[in-house]
Amino acid sequence: MQNILRVSGLYRSFGTGSAKVEVLKDIHLTIETGKLTILRGRSGSGKTTLLNLMSALDLPTSGSIFFEDEDITKLSENKRDELRRTKYAFVFQSVALIGNMTAYENVDFALRVAKCPPKERERRALAALTRVGLSDRRQHRVQELSGGEQQRVAIARAIAVQPRVIFADEPTAELDSVMGERVMKLFREIVEEEKITVVMTTHDPHLMKEADTIFLLEDGVVVS
Repeated sequence: MQNILRVSGLYRSFGTGSAKVEVLKDIHLTIETGKLTILRGRSGSGKTTLLNLMSALDLPTSGSIFFEDEDITKLSENKRDELRRTKYAFVFQSVALIGNMTAYENVDFALRVAKCPPKERERRALAALTRVGLSDRRQHRVQELSGGEQQRVAIARAIAVQPRVIFADEPTAELDSVMGERVMKLFREIVEEEKITVVMTTHDPHLMKEADTIFLLEDGVVVS
């Protein structure tokens, strides 16, 4: 399948009446399978709202979002939850790791949520941590890891569930420029070697060289 995600006539507004704010306005775009796509734009441009809609974390005011040719806006909440657990994975700006768990336990927990069998969980968790270069840090708790290491654990947690798409919202925003570029190169490797589609948001122009496709958003509209 050439396009894994397709957005058609998408609108998202918040509030009602005179307080209504249109965050996204008539968005049309496609995300290619096995590519790294960046949604670029300044704060308030609508890129995070668009990412949340495509990743089934939110519902649009109107319009359609197709994942593998199925309109996910018409799915029940249970089906949307299953989609988020098994075919989607997430990397957040704040890493969102569980602080009292080790790196390994954080990855294992995601596999438990995805209902992966115990023996398979161990294999996948170790493989994912090795993939991001943290196999020797797997027994360290979150607070014992640097910011860059924490974000790599978050990426390991995402790839361990073997998703079809990883959604990453400003994954390098809390990192220095050197570590930010390392994380971007890791996403690039995941796309090329693991064949996972990555869709991420950023406003950092220095990271654009790793992308296959870039959509620029301004005031809730895709301008290029």
